[in-house]
Amino acid sequence: MSTVVGRCVKLRRQGCEYIGLSPFKAEKTPSFTVNDDKGFYHCFATGEHGDIFDFLTRTEGVSFPEAVERLAAEAGINLPKPAQAEAREAEGLSLRRLKEVACVFFQEALRSDIDVDARAYLEQRGVTPAEIEAFRLGYAKAERHALKEHLAAKGFALDDMIATGMLVTGEDIPVAYDRFRGRLIFPITDLQGRVIAFGGRALDGGQQPKYLNSPDTPLFRKGAVLFNAAAARGAAHQRGAVIVAEGYMDVIALARASFPNAVAPWAPR
Repeated sequence: MSTVVGRCVKLRRQGCEYIGLSPFKAEKTPSFTVNDDKGFYHCFATGEHGDIFDFLTRTEGVSFPEAVERLAAEAGINLPKPAQAEAREAEGLSLRRLKEVACVFFQEALRSDIDVDARAYLEQRGVTPAEIEAFRLGYAKAERHALKEHLAAKGFALDDMIATGMLVTGEDIPVAYDRFRGRLIFPITDLQGRVIAFGGRALDGGQQPKYLNSPDTPLFRKGAVLFNAAAARGAAHQRGAVIVAEGYMDVIALARASFPNAVAPWAPR
């Protein structure tokens, strides 16, 4: 237990326990203890008391099931799941892997010499290279099949590309093509930080719409996800507040100004 607690509280050994400053209240004299043998922590300053799961839910704002899953994963324990849930998880894993490969493809395109306009736009908005990496910003090439061909070369099926919303298709479209083209890309993640969708901003003034977003997919539901929610979650819990900005660039600017608890709707205006 002290190993997990020690990630956010500086602990020192005192007899059979560990002691440190309370993570729940500002103090100068340590009043927070952790007992590995009994499996609990106790804060004499606030009266907080609990086990390792309580500590994660209290300090990081995660739910109890999330705390269990996280600690099990760290311990290398596979939690039992019903067969139906396992099948859904296997399908979701494949689709998430596709999204991750697409995200890396967009990132690499932004780093290349092709996307001068995208880099110029970011520089004009004051976005630093560190912020580009932190928010995993990317660029969708203008070609109609650039991402489609890249994903196919990585072994992904056309049906999965369509299921994740990466391609545009329909009865009147004989050949499916890339949804995002010639746009600055903002990855949208779930609360575990896994890429599940994308937002694309037009770089050409004549390109419409200004913002293009992923459609509903098995991984993503419009209105149920906020941009930067995973990264802002811990800070929002610690500060007791969430800042809801209008768009993606506003969130980046707020983070730069020491407001890491900022999020934005998935479809900026």
